[in-house]
Amino acid sequence: MNGDPSKSEGLRRYAVFVTATAAAIVMLWLGMDYLGQRLRPPALPIALKGGTLLPQPKPLRPFQLTDQDGKPFTLDRLRGHWTFFVIGYTSCPDICPTLLATFQALDRLITPAGAKPAADFLFVSVDPERDSPAQLAKYVHYFNPRFLGATGTDDALRALTGQLGLLYERVGDRKTSLGYLIDHSASILLINPEAGLSAIFSPPQDPQLIAEDFATIAARYPSSPHDG
Repeated sequence: MNGDPSKSEGLRRYAVFVTATAAAIVMLWLGMDYLGQRLRPPALPIALKGGTLLPQPKPLRPFQLTDQDGKPFTLDRLRGHWTFFVIGYTSCPDICPTLLATFQALDRLITPAGAKPAADFLFVSVDPERDSPAQLAKYVHYFNPRFLGATGTDDALRALTGQLGLLYERVGDRKTSLGYLIDHSASILLINPEAGLSAIFSPPQDPQLIAEDFATIAARYPSSPHDG
């Protein structure tokens, strides 16, 4: 296994994407003040165990995707509740199943049996060529019937991923039995009830630590008309 050049190249590309994503998100936040958005440091800094908390949540701009049921998925769908967010594609051989398995474990940790869901879980496909709404529904519901899927045109996807600091790239010279591959960011993002990016959990992700961080963040989140 150590001598497989394609696997080594894949791991190298993955590491590059993880590093680039972290750098992009930091630069994205640092540029907010330059773009005219006033930054207010939190009253009390919060130290997370498994992720990075943004000093001030980054409000998301409007976007237009389509969900797993063929219905519009817009910014309003993120309001009023917490959302854990990842990008990927259903033909992904390794990273995406791991991310959704993490979602599954995290959902069990933050939502006691019989209780109201503590958060939504959203998987955004960056492979609209192959991932129809029906394919997305089959994929995300395999892991959990409550999980959401969405996709859109490449322009719509890049408009959303760009403001979140997430990266993806089709790799035309690397193919498997499933077809072409897509290198993509593997961070889990936490979107707050006001549709603002609040925290980033970079790989490797530990569901227990993310659950503990989520409890810490949610407990300090100010009440708002959108809560609940």
